[in-house]
Formats: sequence, C-alpha cells, structure tokens
Amino acid sequence: MSSRLAAGVVPIWLEWGRWVLFAAVVVLAVSMFVMVVQRRILYMRLGAPAVFSRYRPKAGGKSDFGSQVLGHRRLLNDVRSGIMHLVYFYGFIVLQFGAADLVWKGLNGGTPLPLPYYSWFSLTQELTVTLVFAAVLYGASRRYVEQLPRLKRGWKPSLVMWFIGSLMLTIMFTLAFERLAAAEEDSASQLVQEAYAPVSGGLARVLEHAGIQPASTAAHAGFEVFWWLHLLVLLGFLVYVPQSKHFHLLTAPINLWFRRSTPPGRLTPLNLEDEEAESFGAGKVEHFSQKQMLDLYACVECGRCTNVCPAASTGKLLSPMHLIVKLRDHLTEKGAAITSKSPWLPAGIWSTPAGRRAHVMGGVIPAWEEAPYFGTDIEPTMAAQAGAWTMWENVNPEEVELIGEVLTEEELWACTTCRNCEERCPVGNEHVDKIIDMRRHLVLMEGRLPSDGQRALQNIERQSNPWGLPRAERAAWIAECESRTGIRVPTMQELRQQGGKADMLLWAGSMGAYDMRSRRVLYDVVRLLHHAGISFATLGLEEKSSGDTARRIGNELLFQELCRENIETMGKYEIVHIVTPCPHTYNTLKNEYPDFGLPSSIIVEHHTELLARLLSKGLLKATHTIDEQVTVHDSCYLGRYNQSYEAPRDMLRAIPGVTIREMERSRSNGMCCGAGGGLMWMEEDAGTRINHARTAQALEVKPSVISSACPYCLTMMEDGLKALSADERVIARDVAELLAESVFGE
Repeated sequence: MSSRLAAGVVPIWLEWGRWVLFAAVVVLAVSMFVMVVQRRILYMRLGAPAVFSRYRPKAGGKSDFGSQVLGHRRLLNDVRSGIMHLVYFYGFIVLQFGAADLVWKGLNGGTPLPLPYYSWFSLTQELTVTLVFAAVLYGASRRYVEQLPRLKRGWKPSLVMWFIGSLMLTIMFTLAFERLAAAEEDSASQLVQEAYAPVSGGLARVLEHAGIQPASTAAHAGFEVFWWLHLLVLLGFLVYVPQSKHFHLLTAPINLWFRRSTPPGRLTPLNLEDEEAESFGAGKVEHFSQKQMLDLYACVECGRCTNVCPAASTGKLLSPMHLIVKLRDHLTEKGAAITSKSPWLPAGIWSTPAGRRAHVMGGVIPAWEEAPYFGTDIEPTMAAQAGAWTMWENVNPEEVELIGEVLTEEELWACTTCRNCEERCPVGNEHVDKIIDMRRHLVLMEGRLPSDGQRALQNIERQSNPWGLPRAERAAWIAECESRTGIRVPTMQELRQQGGKADMLLWAGSMGAYDMRSRRVLYDVVRLLHHAGISFATLGLEEKSSGDTARRIGNELLFQELCRENIETMGKYEIVHIVTPCPHTYNTLKNEYPDFGLPSSIIVEHHTELLARLLSKGLLKATHTIDEQVTVHDSCYLGRYNQSYEAPRDMLRAIPGVTIREMERSRSNGMCCGAGGGLMWMEEDAGTRINHARTAQALEVKPSVISSACPYCLTMMEDGLKALSADERVIARDVAELLAESVFGE
C-alpha cells in the first residue's frame, strides 16, 4: 500500500521531536543489548581457552551447518514443533523488511520505502504476520493445553510468546490505523489495495464500525500509539533476548559452526604430566572450556534432550536440559560476582545486585522409588528439578560448589553416556563431556565415586577386568573355544615365535574373555571368520582392558596407563587390522587410542561391520532358514558414537526367514540399555531400571528375538526379559549368533 498520512496534521516541531525520541530509544536499547552480550562474553572468557582445532568446521561441513540452521534438520525430528519454528525463523527474517518499512513510514509521514512491487510486498508481510501469530497460539497450546512434559511452564517461558504475539498485533493495528488515517477518496483504488492487505484492511473496517472515522484525529492517534508500541516492544525484545534462553538466536549458529570435528563423543585427553596444573577435571565452572560455556548460552530449553534421556525417562534425577540450564545460571551468577558486572539490564530489574543471591540445589529432592510399571515418564524428574533448583538470598555465587550444590553427585552418576541428548539437541550442545569432566574431578581430585564403581576400578587396576577375576584366566577362552568349535585361535606371540603373522587381531575384550554368555558370541565370531578364510589371532594374556570403563567413570589416569600398555603391545606385532565384538572397545580403540599414539592407519572394525562385508563379498553365505521375528536394539557406542546402524540389519536381512520388526525408538533415537558410562558395574537405586524399560519397548513389537551387537546390551536384554517374565517366549541373541546358525545350519 502506498498510502500517505494526511498532510499538515502533525506540526513540524513534533516531527523533529519524534526523530529525536526515536533516536534516543534506539540508541539506548542497542547499547543495552551490546552491553549484555559483552558481559556474557566476559563470563565465558573465565573458562579455559577452547581448543578450536577440535571444533573447526569440517571440510564440506557447511552443508550440514546449513541443514541445521537454515533447514532445522534436528528440529524437524518433531515435525509439528519443527514447522512451528520454521515459521518463526523465516517469519522474522521476512518481517525485518516490514519493520524497516513501518518505522520509515512512522518517521516520514506515511511515505513508504521505495520498494518494487510494493503491493505484493504488503501481502507477503500480512500473510507472514498471520502465520507467525498462529505459530504463537500453537506454541502456547502445546505448552499449556497439551502440556508436553518436556516443556517448562510459568511466566518466564510465556514471556517470549507475549513479546512475539504483541509484535504481531502491534504491526496489524499500526497498519489498520494507517489505512484509516490515510483516508483515500478513491474507493475503487482502496478496494484493490485491500486485496493486498486482507488482514489490516479487515481490521480497519472493524475499527471503523467501532467508531474510528477515516482521517479523524482518533485514527491518527491510533497510528501514533501503535507505532510507538511496536517500536518499544521490538526494542524491548532486543534487550530481552541475550538475557534469556533466546540468546540462542545469536549463539546457536556459532555453536553449530564450531561443533566438534573429531568423532562424536571423543573425550579430550587430560595432560596428567602437567606439573603446573592445580586441578584435573571440572570442579568449578571456570574449569570448563570457553566452547563448553558457549553451549550453555546456546541452550533453547526445548527439553528434547531430557525427553530421550534414559535416566530422566526412568525416574532418575538427571535431566540433560536442567544440567545445562543450571550450569548457565551458575556461570551467569558467578561471572557477575567475579567481574562485578550485572548480567541484567536495566540493572536490578530481574535480580538483586550481583553477589547477593544465587541458585542452589536446595529444594526438596524426592526419595525415588521403584516405579510400578516399566514405561518411561520424564515428569517426575522435571518436577524434581524445578522444585530443587531455587534462588537463595544472601548467598555468594563464588562460594557455591559446582558439584554438590549446582549438580548433585546423584545426577552425575546417573548418566549412561548414551549421547541421545546430544543427538536430539538442535543447537549442537554436548552434555556428556561436561559430565565426564566433573566425574574426572570427583575421581582424580577427591576420590569420590559409588562404592561399586570404585570396586570395578580397583579390579581393573589389579586384574585388568571389572570382576577382579585372575589375570591369568584371560586366555582361558581360547582352550574352551577349541573344545567347543574345534578351532584353535593362535596368539600373536605364538605366531611370531613360529615365524608367522596374522592379517587381523581379534580383540576379545573383558566380556568376551571372562563372561560365559559373551564367550558364546565370541566363539560364533571365531567360527564365522575361520569359515570365511580370514587369518586372525588374539593377544591372549597380553590383552588388557581397553580402559573404556575407567575413562567413562572418570579415572583418566588408569585409562591412559591401560591405553599406552595396549598400544605398546600392539606395536610389537605390527598390527594393521583389529576386529572386536564389543562396541565400547571398538569406539575406544578407533576414536580415542589415536590420541595416545595408536597409528591412524590401523583399521578398527566391529564384528558386525566385518561380517556384513564378508556376506556382501560372498565369503559367508546364510543358507539355512531361521523363522524368527527379530527386533534390533542399537548399541549406543556402535550407533550414535560411530554411525553404524545398518551392518547388524544387513546381517539379519541376509538370513532367510528372518523378519525385522523395528521398535518405535530405533537407530539414532534408540534408547540405551543402561550399561554405558560405567553403569554396567553399578546398581540403579532410583526409579525403574533402564534395561527393564528398554526391554518393555522391545516387547511392544512382539518379537521372538531381541537382537543386539554388544555384550553389555545382550546381558541387559536377557536380564530385562527375566524381570518381565518374558524369557520363555522371547530370547536375546547377538546378530553373530543368528548368522552362525544360518550359515552352519544349527
């Protein structure tokens, strides 16, 4: 619309006054915005310098960045929410041009910007405003009518909806009053223009019926009032954004651009030989890196991480969303106290002066009880976190303990390190490394960890296995394998003494070497490799624990000792290819040993990857029919850590008679069995056992077999079947066992 407000209505001195007042409020708002952002950057700089070589953009990674930021790829995992945010995202981009035009018209007597095809421009603006306002209403409905458990409720989460809703309404009322104030006499022309302004035109007619006459003083006053309201709401929103979770509008793209370039979940090594280091791990918020602190300000509090967390879903206190939010609150409060720079502007409007109060986990934390069912529900955890994280008066943020008062030890030891939270996070946050850093501090600096975890670490240190079984029995499986299969697996040492050499190292792992159930899987792997004509050997007594358990529990010292000893052993035999049936060992050897000297040229494979490849080459042939309904439980360390989801399924597809029944939560959204992060060796004492809940999910698709590709998962699924009294009709089997049955006809 190219309307002009009636000339001569506003005196010249008032026009100049409008410009002066406009400039004053804009300068004030922008300066406050810049100041708030600068102060949060100042707080982040308290952290350890980030090793951005770990986070630099990957080659070709810009397309993925574009799909995340511009395409909302992860947000669209929840289609309805994803579409809503796409409307917000692109709606605000489109409306920036309309905002500039609206401001210009208010400052220049209604003269619009000289934009081409202005009528079509007006139409796109009105349609966009309508869509964004509809998205606001839908967002409010999801939060307060549907009451999605992962979404917070209260005045703070509602504030942004009021801001955005008010912006949309003030736009429409400003445009409607502008139409009335313009008072064009050409009715035919007016009707044509209204075709490009259906919303503001309709609203103008409503206002006219309500008594606002065209070209009247009331029409001009209405335009003036809503124009200023729109400007003030817009500038108020600008100042509010960096002081709220909506800071992610700025920080999330930066966070995604600098996401890790190393493999997912790969932990940063500690330099334990640094004599100047006063502490290891994260015992204070300043011990986190600046990149980890950027994560905190990128969080949008959408709850997607908590919604899929196996701990939160089964009644534990840990909530990944609250973990990030609490760390962010603590960083803001402590940063303000250290720098004497208030995080809130206008100063004092949101909080008392810095250093006078702080959030602490001081509320009532419920005593968790065994849930009466095997389902998943995050509401108890959400309620517990909301009730426990409270503001305390007369508390110095600098004296608040990171571990104990911000994050409880109960939360830290509930994490299975499955990384489902990170997989679902739309802004690229990494939760697990922060938890491991805090565990490292507890274990290395304070010697505090659950007694059963301590026992497992002591056993690994003394006997190189979590049970504490004699180190001399580590190779006992070789003789038993020969008696059961007729195949003698040589050791690397024996082959060297004989002047021979194997093409591949079979890494049995502690589960394969000691656990009787896992041995059966190992024997089938041996049979299949032998049948395919693969030359392989094992380390026997020279093999030690890979150190995965020690590292995830937080004992970096023990991990590095085991790592270097294993690398030295493998170096003696010039190993070029490793295969293992344990995803935890696989991930550690493949992604973490190279940090300590394992040559990157060494190929590390999981047994499913190798067997699937042998099937594709025809070196293995699954000829015997197995009439089973099989559901696949994805190992976190094979899937989310190494993006290997199809190899187990390729093996199952190759078996005649097998029908795959996928669980609702599978592949990248598969739920953890509960054994990762060292929890295989610790007892769950809160809520439902994670493996029971996961087994219940598997039983929903009515399988005859729950397949896995991990000795931990296999153990957990078998325990779950017994707990749910389903072990007589459903069995848990490794995919290698099913393949061996089809290949050998047993």
